[in-house]
Amino acid sequence: PHEVFLDRMAHKKEEELGLSEKKLEVPLKDVVAHSLFFIFLLLASVLFAKIFYFQVLLGKQLQIQSENNKGSVALIRPARGIVYDRNGKKLVYNSAAADLLCDKRKLPENPYLALKQLEGIASALKANPIEIENKFDFSQDPQVLVSENLSQEALLVLETKINDLPACSIESNIIRDYPLAEILSPVLGYTGRINSDELGNMRGYAVNDLIGKTGLEKSYESYLRGTPGVAKSNKNSNEKAETEPVSGENLVLNLDLGLQTALYNSLEKSLKNVGAKKGAAVVMDPRTGAVLSMVSFPSYDNNLFAKGISVSDYQNLTSDPNQPMFNRAVAAKYPTGSTIKPFEASGALQEKIISPDKLINDPGYILVHSQYDYNVTYRYGGVTPHGLVDMRKALAVSSNIYFYTIGGGYENQQGLGPTRIKKYLSLFGWGQKTGIDLPGEVSGFIPTPEWKKQTKKQPWWDGDTYNLAIGQSDLMVTPLQVANAYSVIANGGILYKPQLVSKIIDNNKSIIKEFKPEIIRQGFIDLENLQVIREGMRDGVTKPYGLSAMLNDLPVSVAAKTGTAETGVANQFNVWSAAFAPYENPEIVIVVTVENVKGFGAVTLPVAHDVLQYYFSEK
Repeated sequence: PHEVFLDRMAHKKEEELGLSEKKLEVPLKDVVAHSLFFIFLLLASVLFAKIFYFQVLLGKQLQIQSENNKGSVALIRPARGIVYDRNGKKLVYNSAAADLLCDKRKLPENPYLALKQLEGIASALKANPIEIENKFDFSQDPQVLVSENLSQEALLVLETKINDLPACSIESNIIRDYPLAEILSPVLGYTGRINSDELGNMRGYAVNDLIGKTGLEKSYESYLRGTPGVAKSNKNSNEKAETEPVSGENLVLNLDLGLQTALYNSLEKSLKNVGAKKGAAVVMDPRTGAVLSMVSFPSYDNNLFAKGISVSDYQNLTSDPNQPMFNRAVAAKYPTGSTIKPFEASGALQEKIISPDKLINDPGYILVHSQYDYNVTYRYGGVTPHGLVDMRKALAVSSNIYFYTIGGGYENQQGLGPTRIKKYLSLFGWGQKTGIDLPGEVSGFIPTPEWKKQTKKQPWWDGDTYNLAIGQSDLMVTPLQVANAYSVIANGGILYKPQLVSKIIDNNKSIIKEFKPEIIRQGFIDLENLQVIREGMRDGVTKPYGLSAMLNDLPVSVAAKTGTAETGVANQFNVWSAAFAPYENPEIVIVVTVENVKGFGAVTLPVAHDVLQYYFSEK
């Protein structure tokens, strides 16, 4: 302000005073300067208020108008890829569906007219207008999925009224149909509507798209999804452009549908026979790591999710104490009981702390003196006395006393100790994820003295080693880890990565990608040591004293090991069976576990028997 008015005011002053000497600067009075500043501030406030009005209060409406002026872009959904078993049998189908999709940007600006539109939508759907209004209000995306998987009746009504609902359109969609739902749901998983988080993180999806949520549907989403087509329209030029969608690629599994069905049915029957509710089983090809079958029980109907699950159905599933949606084969952690013993024996032979022919007396218990007070003794018992046993017989009869001795040491026999037990369990793949192509796998856990000191603030006692030596303690593994470890014994020393999908093909059956056997590690146990373990497991089937003699009537030679782990509840156990066949050249490994079995009932061996009988009768 000083600069604007200075010259004129100074010149006027000089003329009044008749001065010949001119001043360069004449300051404004404070009241004038303050008035000018106030006027400037007022104008600036008006300007910023108008900007706020357009940008914030009317911003969304103006953006909608701008978008509407440009035209529209719509995705054309591709057909989702199909899943086949190893023999080419379809495990999943695509079914046509229709959704009602509305665009908030196309609603009238007048609130009354917009409300009338929403009431018209509700009337066509025979729905509560408030529910429809809430869908629009709470949607973070301008596209609102108002109703999915429309019934035939609703579809016919909407088709007659859709011209009166300019903000809405009926869009075709594809939903999954799982014909063998409960049998395959832990493996296949399911598709469901994309949620807001997924929509924000993934490109090329619309608000009413279906996406793989669990299982192979999720793991292979990028292959199964395909490439959407795009339909564009421009209002100003009336131009339209369209690119065709590309169908998703198809999965061919290592899984055998017949074997999967036989395993599921046998496990279900065995659980009913003993009154148990939960269990899991895995069948593998030890020569490649291919997963031939995988069952988790109880299971669930994945069609409920694919077709839009109701609130009540979802609550029933999630509140079920038996957790039917939990894939126990890869995500449940269990103590192994005696199924640990072949791996412990392998470590003892590899470390050369015992000869396989050395006899150890099994009187049914051992007495261990306290390291702090010799007068205090601890008793560690077995199930029954077995007398003198070497390693092969100890495996066949599952002698706890023998494995207490080689695990923790006793009298003049050195033991592996917790560090070396962990070393060999880790080499066989326990305590780490296998890397299977399924989501949700857990790593399990192998306890150590360091862990106990840090976590429980307690020292590691000799009793901890003895408990670990027979698969108790804090040891936790998954059924898949156990099956993969037994595959190492069966195949002669190779730990493979388990694999469900064999290859990915296009609609012309051309191979897009093939999954070759992937070796994690090998050669960590000498072949002659593994042969001793194999012979002990074979004796468990063929010898009169073997605990797996039930499998001796099969048409092929079988080697097996059983296990029973305490659960902390009196007279309830987790029961295991592991077997491979043919003994001379194994091509199948099966591991079965059942939770909370009362007493020592035979529950897992019958399943192994049924599955091996089926497998070799079908060959």
